Amino acid sequence: MRSSKDTSTLDILTGGLRIGYARTSKQDQNLDLQRDALIAAGCTRIYEEQISGARANRPELEQMLKALRPGDTVVVWQLSRFGRSLSHLLQLMAQLETMQVRFESLTEHIDTSTAGGRMQLNVFATLAEYERELNRERTMAGLEAARARGRKGGRKPTLGAKEIRDIKILLADPLTTVSDVAARFKVSRTTIYKYLSKEAQHVVQ
Repeated sequence: MRSSKDTSTLDILTGGLRIGYARTSKQDQNLDLQRDALIAAGCTRIYEEQISGARANRPELEQMLKALRPGDTVVVWQLSRFGRSLSHLLQLMAQLETMQVRFESLTEHIDTSTAGGRMQLNVFATLAEYERELNRERTMAGLEAARARGRKGGRKPTLGAKEIRDIKILLADPLTTVSDVAARFKVSRTTIYKYLSKEAQHVVQ
């Protein structure tokens, strides 16, 4: 009889491997807690990266998704280590389901191979739709309030009259580049060109 701790032939006996994914947001944070929990949960391979959850590009996550096979199980220590937002988490869940890959979160005790785990994901999907609807309502309310105050809506101009005047003075120096000015005012080069173009059009008129 195979020991419960022997995961070396897990893919042969059950049709899939248990694959771990661990992530921290900062380089100085330690992955040991997540790594130990994933090993204890029977993961035969763990993909690790130290990168902000807000970043869309996560190389190790992408590598893991490419390596998964039907019957595998992705295991994470906590949901927040996997998806960068609720909507992104649900996108990943849908992708795993399409690939016929199960998912487990150790902290939240979620296992999509069980009815209870699938029900929890349905609850998350409902919450995500609720959040999207609230955001739409807030956006519409903000636009209505802006129109009521006589504005067209949208963000306030990035640069005011004083900033534009200072920019023109700086650019009068042939040694000063648009990139230098953009960095100083913390805007893009495109923004600088846009405001200068508006000023030029105003002068012509």
